[in-house]
Amino acid sequence: MNQRYFSLDVFRGATVALMILVNNPGSWAHIFPPLEHAKWHGCTPTDLVFPFFLFAVGNAMAFVMPRFEEKGTAFFFKKVIKRTLLIFAIGIFLNWSPFVKWDNNQLVFKTWENIRILGVLQRIAICYFFASIAVFFLKTRGAFVFSAVLLLAYWMLCWFSNPADPYSINGFFGTQLDINLLGANHMYKGEGLTFDPEGLMSTPAAIVQVIFGFFVGQYIQQKGKSYEMLSNLFMAGIVLVLTGYCWDMVMPINKKIWTSSYTIYTTGLAIITLATLIYWIEFKEVKGAWSKFFDVFGKNPLFIFVLSGFLPRALALLRINDHLDAKGKPVYLSAFGWFYEHVCKNISNDLRVGSLVYALVMIAFYWLIVYWMDKKKIYVKV
Repeated sequence: MNQRYFSLDVFRGATVALMILVNNPGSWAHIFPPLEHAKWHGCTPTDLVFPFFLFAVGNAMAFVMPRFEEKGTAFFFKKVIKRTLLIFAIGIFLNWSPFVKWDNNQLVFKTWENIRILGVLQRIAICYFFASIAVFFLKTRGAFVFSAVLLLAYWMLCWFSNPADPYSINGFFGTQLDINLLGANHMYKGEGLTFDPEGLMSTPAAIVQVIFGFFVGQYIQQKGKSYEMLSNLFMAGIVLVLTGYCWDMVMPINKKIWTSSYTIYTTGLAIITLATLIYWIEFKEVKGAWSKFFDVFGKNPLFIFVLSGFLPRALALLRINDHLDAKGKPVYLSAFGWFYEHVCKNISNDLRVGSLVYALVMIAFYWLIVYWMDKKKIYVKV
């Protein structure tokens, strides 16, 4: 049954909006706890953004896969490989951009030797590719078995590789393998050591997140807008959340190594969230400005994610000589940085408030862009 689900667009758009919110604080040193990632084990609202987006990728896949099957294997590979390479390349571009940086008051070229290879978009590309392969060739039942095997195998691999300490940042088996495959210079250093939260070795369970999203998208198409479909989604979500909690006892819920329990738990929350939106929007027709606000984000998700990552870096090249520090040296700010320092930061003595206001203004700024694009029927797709 081919029915339009506006709630899926709202779900995807809300995820993008939340991604902009958590990625663009006024100051990384002043953030309210729910807008921070868990230090290691655990899950905050911020830790739901990436898995929800992968889940949405799977939802969208469910609507295009019948066309791929109809067109045949050659068409499938052409489309999937092209999209995978484009998304991965855009991720590399984002990591490398804006290709120059300030060094001792001089602009110098950023050489490849220290550019991070992986990242959010690169993980999306990899997960999309392998999830598409699994769904296309193994079909629904085979993809389900594949997902179960992948989650269990990843759990066992973590455990048996280091029974004494399998889930710490130093004990995780994938860290050294990622270093060997990628090279330390091409990995993330934000944890205080060489460790990539989007590393190759922690990708298997993230692939399953996309496949689960596909299952849900396929299911709501098959069942149509019925209370049977809705109640089954809620039940599935609750079961997965409880299963994730139980699994957490032996394999902690952890985004940074994307544990199997994390996949199960966050998928359950994604299903419950989506089912709630379906109930409000499709059944009760509770629509309005709020749903339209998120919908326009959902129509250009990749474009606005890339823009929100690229624009602050590009603007940072256009420096404003703001003031002198205690040693008499000039302090330079970008246009965005000046706005935070001179407007948002002064709103409250609690600097977290100003940091949050800045992030909300950024959402509004990028929303105006995608709203204009929607009015002009401009949709950037790969």
